[in-house]
Amino acid sequence: MCHVLIIEDEPLLAFDLQDMLAAAGATSFAFAETEDEAVSEARARRPDVITSDVMLREGTGPRAVAVIVEELGPVPVLFITASPDQCTPCDPPTRILAKPIADEMVRAAFREIAPVR
Repeated sequence: MCHVLIIEDEPLLAFDLQDMLAAAGATSFAFAETEDEAVSEARARRPDVITSDVMLREGTGPRAVAVIVEELGPVPVLFITASPDQCTPCDPPTRILAKPIADEMVRAAFREIAPVR
């Protein structure tokens, strides 16, 4: 079982990511459009993997991830963003994919970082 927190403020892309990640082996999902929602969702159920955009409707993905990691410990992260140069702090171990994304690229990156179950 692999629970993924998808932090993405574009709903259609979030659902596309869900489909891609399910095909790669993810089994459950939570969604967040803002920094605060992301932290709240992670507190409600610890994610095994996080995918995150950088720029959100409110706040940033990297700041949300930093709070989550500080509170819950290390979580593999895959940043998927149109602005990879603004991915700060995006400390390892993270992967960064630039939008637009391809299905196989996302699935391959997910398989690399997802915990083996």
